Amino acid sequence: MLFNKTSYTTGLYSEFLARMYLRFHGYRILNNRYITGKKTGRAEIDIIAKKHNTIIFVEVKARKTVSAAWDAITPAQSVRLRRAAETYLINKHWDGDARFDVIVVCGHKIYWAKNAI
Repeated sequence: MLFNKTSYTTGLYSEFLARMYLRFHGYRILNNRYITGKKTGRAEIDIIAKKHNTIIFVEVKARKTVSAAWDAITPAQSVRLRRAAETYLINKHWDGDARFDVIVVCGHKIYWAKNAI
């Protein structure tokens, strides 16, 4: 883990790094830690960003290895993320493109997988 802290603070720091990385690549951050509502069976989306006519929903995972990060994304979590994204797109009346990305933070290295979920 980063700086030998708790998983919560590691997660916050990893999300911060991911937001900076996306900004560096020309994305505008629309939301972070977006939750569709308690007890709805939906998920928290770590980052929602936009570039041109595309909104991306980003799941951020901080793990020691990239494979451990991929293992942490379960099929059930993928379904919840899709439902949360659908709710967001409906609420915003979005008619552009959208995709799901995963950003893995291993130490201070960042791996970005586009169209990953």
